Amino acid sequence: MSATEALPRFACPDWWEKLQAGDVPMADVPINEAKAARVLAFFNRLRLPDVPGNPTMAEACGDWFKTLLVAFFASEDPDTHRELVWELLCMVPKKNSKSTYVAALALTALYMEEAPNRQMLLVGPSQNISERCFEQAQGMVALDEKLQLIFKVQDHLKTITRRKTGTSLDVKTFDTTIVTGEIPVLTIIDELHELGKKAKALKVMQQIRGGGITMQRGKLLMITTQSDEMPTGIWKAELKKARAIRDGKGGPKPIMLPILYEYPEAQQKDETFWRDRSNWGMLLPNLGLSISEQALEEDYENNGKVSKEAEQIWASQHLNIEIGVGLGGDAWRGADYWETCGDEKLNLDEVMRRSEVCVVGIDGGGLDDLFALTVLGREKGSRRWLHWAHAWAFPEVFERRKDIDARLRDFEADGDLTICQEVGDDVTGAIAYIQRLEAAALLPIQTPAIGLDAAGINELLDGLEMAGFDDKRWIGVGQGWKLNPAVLTLPRRLKDRKLVHCASDYMAWTVGNAKTELKGSNYIVTKQAAGSAKIDALMATFNAAMLMFGNPEAPASLNDFLSDPVMVI
Repeated sequence: MSATEALPRFACPDWWEKLQAGDVPMADVPINEAKAARVLAFFNRLRLPDVPGNPTMAEACGDWFKTLLVAFFASEDPDTHRELVWELLCMVPKKNSKSTYVAALALTALYMEEAPNRQMLLVGPSQNISERCFEQAQGMVALDEKLQLIFKVQDHLKTITRRKTGTSLDVKTFDTTIVTGEIPVLTIIDELHELGKKAKALKVMQQIRGGGITMQRGKLLMITTQSDEMPTGIWKAELKKARAIRDGKGGPKPIMLPILYEYPEAQQKDETFWRDRSNWGMLLPNLGLSISEQALEEDYENNGKVSKEAEQIWASQHLNIEIGVGLGGDAWRGADYWETCGDEKLNLDEVMRRSEVCVVGIDGGGLDDLFALTVLGREKGSRRWLHWAHAWAFPEVFERRKDIDARLRDFEADGDLTICQEVGDDVTGAIAYIQRLEAAALLPIQTPAIGLDAAGINELLDGLEMAGFDDKRWIGVGQGWKLNPAVLTLPRRLKDRKLVHCASDYMAWTVGNAKTELKGSNYIVTKQAAGSAKIDALMATFNAAMLMFGNPEAPASLNDFLSDPVMVI
């Protein structure tokens, strides 16, 4: 984009420079100054109920939040005089008083709304968070006699009503029934990242946003820290959209204003950078207000550094470092290099086109587990390994493992996971992929083509036999310490980019879940070591790797007719 070309609405290409300068990382928004003055006048008089001396927001609130407040409530197109900011997503690290500030913002919104008998919602992902928000708002009203005349507080209903208009603010815990009947004129969602773990969050968000196309438009404010897991579900979608808008790739006229306190991707991946405490302040707008620099450093020393995994979680909460793959410590070493070996253009067709031979690894599962298949191809010419994977799940997985429900739905939407309708759908689906490879003369016939967990399900073996794959075409791969060659060798291939994969979120999640244990002189990766997290596709990858170590060859009679090798890029 040239210097003279107009930026898309809410684009902020200099957001990193603004953060480094101590400014709010958001686009400049035209403001109705008279309305902004009214908003600030009310907001500034509110008092903090849980701080000694009960200071006013004028004294205690960081300027960054007042900038957010004004942009959200007083934005105005100078030509049409219509509001511009209908949605706002703010991601700011933990302990920056966002829940307290949000309670004050909600009261301000209730005071500013002149339409009668409307509904506003302040939604927390858990009862503790929603009650904390209500207690803060209730406490602010209780500290000011004039506000007690303006607002009616109903503690048992967690509702605050403006007496003059009848418009109410309901503080609720998130569930699928929070939106009933009338569409709220304002919805505030605290800790949006937690909703990424809830399966029905997208449906509820669609209901909330239904008010955005009515004459009485609804506004939406989302404020959150980064997730302490890989982003998923509605959080993953909203964060991706916010970043696209910020970077000028969200269309010409978005309605969401993004304010993201985060380092650029390169700095997030650079542990030396984010461990440097001189770089922390740019992401902590309340440093010196609600955050003590000394206390933060002591917390890091005593809690954040106790293990690699603890440090990653600490960094995700206090520095908004996005957790991807690899938690260090007892994580599988291949996780350190997984992301750098991804190729989004690589799919199964491309693996088949570029490979001289392929092998298959399978890790079967029961009704409440995943069934995973991996294809490893050896690239013509370069002899790099090309990786592709797919998984199947029965509805029981979603019912019994609700903690990963939303994540699995994401993988289904990406096309990397199939939900089985009947018993045997997983086996049938896997065999169909194997038959594709067989028809393309890519599976070896002199050595086993399919590697299975030795404790694999008999239904799979029956299906293979019916499809023409006798026991010479498949082999039971020993698990545990017997997989040590794959556990140790694949990280070397990844570091040297001699293994390239299709960059799926499903595999990144699987690899990130893997933990290693030292048993005797061997490192093992087991389902037990990973706890309740799923590593099925990685185990299938190990099974396939054990076959590829045997230097398999495709049928010699057809090998001569393969196309020219693909050169290494």
